[in-house]
Amino acid sequence: MSNCCHRVPAAHHPLDPLRSEELLAAARVIRADHPAFSFVNVRLDEPDKASLRTFEQGGPRPRRQAFLVLLDRATGEAFEAWVELEPPALARIQRLATDHEPYGQPPVLLEEFFDCEAIVKADPAWRAALARRGLTEAEIDLAQVDPFSSGYFGRPFERGARIVRAASFYRARREDNAYAHPIEGVVAVVDLTARRVVDLVDEDLVVPIPQRARPYDSRSLGAPRTSLRPLDVVQPDGPSFTIKGHLVRWENWRFRVGFTPREGLVLHQLAFRDGDRERSIVHRASITEMVVPYADPTASHYWKSAFDAGEYGLGTLANSLKLGCDCLGHIHYFDIPTLSTHGVPTQLDNVICMHEEDYGVLWKHYEFRTGVFEVRRSRRLVISFFATVGNYDYGFYWYLYQDGTIQLEAKLTGIIQTAAIAPGKSYPWGGLVAKGLGGPSHQHFFNARLHMDLDGDGNTVSEHEFVPHPWGPDNPYGNAFTTTSHTLTSELESARIANGQTGRYWKIVNPNRTNAVGSAPGYKLVVQASPLMLAQEGSTVRARGGFATKHVWVTPYDSAEKYASGDYPNVHAGGDGLPRYIQQDRSIVNRDLVVWHTFGHTHLCKPEDFPVMPVEYAGFTLKPSGFFAENPAMDLPAAANEASVRAG
Repeated sequence: MSNCCHRVPAAHHPLDPLRSEELLAAARVIRADHPAFSFVNVRLDEPDKASLRTFEQGGPRPRRQAFLVLLDRATGEAFEAWVELEPPALARIQRLATDHEPYGQPPVLLEEFFDCEAIVKADPAWRAALARRGLTEAEIDLAQVDPFSSGYFGRPFERGARIVRAASFYRARREDNAYAHPIEGVVAVVDLTARRVVDLVDEDLVVPIPQRARPYDSRSLGAPRTSLRPLDVVQPDGPSFTIKGHLVRWENWRFRVGFTPREGLVLHQLAFRDGDRERSIVHRASITEMVVPYADPTASHYWKSAFDAGEYGLGTLANSLKLGCDCLGHIHYFDIPTLSTHGVPTQLDNVICMHEEDYGVLWKHYEFRTGVFEVRRSRRLVISFFATVGNYDYGFYWYLYQDGTIQLEAKLTGIIQTAAIAPGKSYPWGGLVAKGLGGPSHQHFFNARLHMDLDGDGNTVSEHEFVPHPWGPDNPYGNAFTTTSHTLTSELESARIANGQTGRYWKIVNPNRTNAVGSAPGYKLVVQASPLMLAQEGSTVRARGGFATKHVWVTPYDSAEKYASGDYPNVHAGGDGLPRYIQQDRSIVNRDLVVWHTFGHTHLCKPEDFPVMPVEYAGFTLKPSGFFAENPAMDLPAAANEASVRAG
């Protein structure tokens, strides 16, 4: 194997994302022996906790290494490779077993999206199917073809193949909102390696294409309302955060900003200064996967179940954010270097947005006896990014609060998938959003991976519920209630479901430390008791998205277990990820732990969701619970906002 001899300068910190020169060096190493390979994604192969701690205590710098997923598009063969960067040299390369059950493929490339449309439009059978629905040759050429990750159903053309399924939509003009005009009953299956349509659904029943235009671009919408007056967020002295490279300090918080093609935004080494101590809380936090299973069993929709992180890449599809629109106020943007599929370094501009925002009252009390009146306003730091995955747009917002709270909020917007409904027919598999136009019911599931580091490695998780205390001598008036506590000891026991009726929550503690009241310091995970995967046991989407069958999972840290759905969910037969990880049933008591949380939104579409859906919210909170000796925000200044005025 050939090696490049160009030396890459050492990075500022071992967790900093790969820089442009490092990406180029890694690409040159691969190109030397494999000039035809496409670069699916490239990320830093992150050092472990022990190496980082040694480095931060003055020890040697951990080795700088790139991890690459590679594809030979001519043969369909896929590879993983590790490239040393100091100096650049190939450390290891291995072929992925994509031709053996349970199969699995690297994510779909952007070039393959465009290729798919060209392949479908050149297929005579597909063109005949659209002609049978009344489209002219010109209208067929203008139609929108949406490549969609295919799912898996055990059919011969799926096994070990790199395929996508493609839905079709009519457009009256190129800028038309095609989702207002679904072409029902036509689905093409495209083999991206063979570059041909290998299966075509063309149902006998022709459903009329909805014709009403539903534009959402500013030019087509006409004059906007004029009732809104400016609302400006102004910080005349600048922001309260400081940034050095990817290291951020704000109030008592310290953390590092990272980014990967699959996960997008990653937060590293979240710590909080408590008096004269800087205390670690979370070593690494990210969204590792999401899946959107659809509930319509008809030919046009039953297969839809996109794994937006593992099959496309949330980071790969991240937006360049717009100043003063996506975020308000005094904003810092992080640009992220990336590598094109052809091995050319590029840059994603303004991908991560960071700013402060007011969040109402943090704490307050008025003592009428003495006239003491104290109030402090809450301010939070917001670190966010947006990804557009086909028709949907997802924002991921991490919030850090002055009282030590950590929150993740996913914002769901964009355009719903649509179905054409025959005249006079009802739509049992979703909601009508317009005449002749339905929105299939579906679910959105996200999985957050929280590699905990609560005052150090030795962490334990317990489950708690609020329960009424029985009548008795110690509860003579029946008003008492208590909290149960149960320590989760093994992986199989840790797969848990939320319960809103009992307020079930989970607490991560360090049993090797003692807090101010003699207990173990901890944080509690507060979750929404939302529906889990509703697809039937035995369905392929349930097998492939098994992480969405429980709200909480706990595993001991293993560097090979990075993603809730496994490494390669694309065209995967299922059974990977968290359900497989926990079969080892390892101990999770006083260990270096990863807490995985599945949360989401179950969506019955309605007219108000079209043509563009208002934001829906989903997420969770990590709150200190015995971590501090008192409210850590007691020292905030009692300052009134001088820019506030009385209206009227």
